[in-house]
Amino acid sequence: MTADLPFVPDEDDLLAAEYVLRLLDPDSQQAAARRVREDPAFAARVHDWEARLAAMAEDLAPVPPAPRLRQQLLAQVAGAPEGRSRRWWLGAGLGLATLAALMMVSPLPLLWGRSYTALLASADGTLRLEARVAGDEITLARVAGNARPGRVLELWLIAEGAPAPVSLGVLPESEVIAITLTDTLVAQLAGGTLAISDEPPGGSPTGAPTGDILAAAPLVAL
Repeated sequence: MTADLPFVPDEDDLLAAEYVLRLLDPDSQQAAARRVREDPAFAARVHDWEARLAAMAEDLAPVPPAPRLRQQLLAQVAGAPEGRSRRWWLGAGLGLATLAALMMVSPLPLLWGRSYTALLASADGTLRLEARVAGDEITLARVAGNARPGRVLELWLIAEGAPAPVSLGVLPESEVIAITLTDTLVAQLAGGTLAISDEPPGGSPTGAPTGDILAAAPLVAL
């Protein structure tokens, strides 16, 4: 009788786990998000990790970590020695309690509700942003383009059946943008659409889009 060999994840499997746990730096997170969209095999690994990690925490109450614990975990992630890279959690034999705390710091979509994705692209392709919603946070990765000189981009949620779009804020000129949503907005995500409009500095002065709608895409549940 032969003993079962331990599971040794390969490079892509480790990358998928790090992507799900939000352990990657912004550039690597953006690159991995692009692979999820373009590489079905890698997307399957990501969904497998989401399912595995969510199952581990099914019986855990969704209580945020104490500030001290959060700081310690973030410090460990940020301060991992170069030789160990980001995979300190694998070599350390991460236990269930620590993993649960880490997932509180880097919210896992399946733990906190449904997750969504949307690819916002202008008709000419000069503006492209990839949106991913996990729990109460939207993360936008800028693939191409920016606001026109003297203008800003504003993000809107068009909820299913809603009489008017709701502004989610003016987008800064950074490659990765994170926006925290209220509970009311989270409840309106299913069946909703994200849109980006061209606005004057400071955003729409009326509470509704005043400039051209540059891109729009429905939120697709993962």
